[in-house]
Amino acid sequence: QAQVKESGGGLVQAGGSLRLSCAASGRTFSSYTMAWFRQAPGKEREFVAAISWSGGRTYYTDSVKGRFTISRDNAKNTVYLQMNSLKPEDTAVYYCAASNKGLTRSTYTYDYWGQGTQVTVSS
Repeated sequence: QAQVKESGGGLVQAGGSLRLSCAASGRTFSSYTMAWFRQAPGKEREFVAAISWSGGRTYYTDSVKGRFTISRDNAKNTVYLQMNSLKPEDTAVYYCAASNKGLTRSTYTYDYWGQGTQVTVSS
């Protein structure tokens, strides 16, 4: 059964860094766009970043540009989200997702979702 699973969340002070990992299993996702979304309490799930199957193209929401970096290692079937200069407003559950519909930010185009990992940024 194909699945993706996140890890690396935790509690960090404002200005700190975390690196999230997303390990895919059950099939190869090397031809899939991979992305990170997040959902804060009481809010809708929102797009954070996406990376094309080759890693050659990336796409970020404006609020994380210059602070977050998405990358992938297809040999390891793993995607990463390096988060620097974290802010309290980055607090959310972060989800990894996979899509075979190109570089997209819509939740409706992603077929595989992980269970999420909590990121909490204290002020």
